[in-house]
Amino acid sequence: MLNGMSEPKSGRPELRGDCAQCFGLCCVALPFTASAAFAVDKQAGRPCRNLREDHRCGIHARLRQEGFSGCTVYDCFGAGQKVSQVTFGGEDWRTGPPERARRMFDVFPVVRQLHELLWYLTEALTLPAARPVHADLRRALETTERLTRETPQNLGELDVGAHRQDVNVLLLKASELARSGVRGRRKDRRGADLMGARLKGADLRGVSLRGAYLIAADLTGADLRGADLIGADLRDTDLTDADLTGAFFLTQPQLNAARGSAGTTLPGTLTRPAHWTAGA
Repeated sequence: MLNGMSEPKSGRPELRGDCAQCFGLCCVALPFTASAAFAVDKQAGRPCRNLREDHRCGIHARLRQEGFSGCTVYDCFGAGQKVSQVTFGGEDWRTGPPERARRMFDVFPVVRQLHELLWYLTEALTLPAARPVHADLRRALETTERLTRETPQNLGELDVGAHRQDVNVLLLKASELARSGVRGRRKDRRGADLMGARLKGADLRGVSLRGAYLIAADLTGADLRGADLIGADLRDTDLTDADLTGAFFLTQPQLNAARGSAGTTLPGTLTRPAHWTAGA
């Protein structure tokens, strides 16, 4: 199930979902609850009612109109094709024994977390100011990539939370180094409750917004150059005409969950969501 994006840019293609190489894992493995984001309830391991036999979404072009906007903000970071084609060697969950299907559905969220870490680590290695920790970042990248290629059994037993904590220490160091030279830095806003905050035109250059709650916040015209946005909750955040040039650890799912405009300036590795220009 492709999210509601325009054509993706060329950067990091292995860390972008390729639905043609996946067995619709996000449409089966993951649960969702009837809400503003999903029209119905679905249990983990049960195929979505809109999933076709060819593993494609039957309402992909109408997801938002049909009440499945949650699907349009999701991205697996390429974990779907990794699990489908590498971990399980191209064996479809529909045609194999139930045990294989259960393992595939259990492994998918683990590999998705690892691929998200690969996204962050890859980006951290592009930050010149983070050079003092580049060697450690490369080792963490190699370790994480190796983990994504483990057997289904090993992946099922992996303490992915502990690995995330280890990687996060390095990412935090990279963030501090990258933001240290940004003029006009403000105080650390990690984990801040900024839901509904009026931040129109705010100077947020080089600010750490790691894990901040920016749900429905007004960031119209805000300057977010060089800001750390890892884990920030951007659901329904208004990024109209905001400047996100050089903002790092920002992901496509975060952008897909927000609102923006043609005037919103994005980092070069990310794509302007289709619903921004559609006005949905």
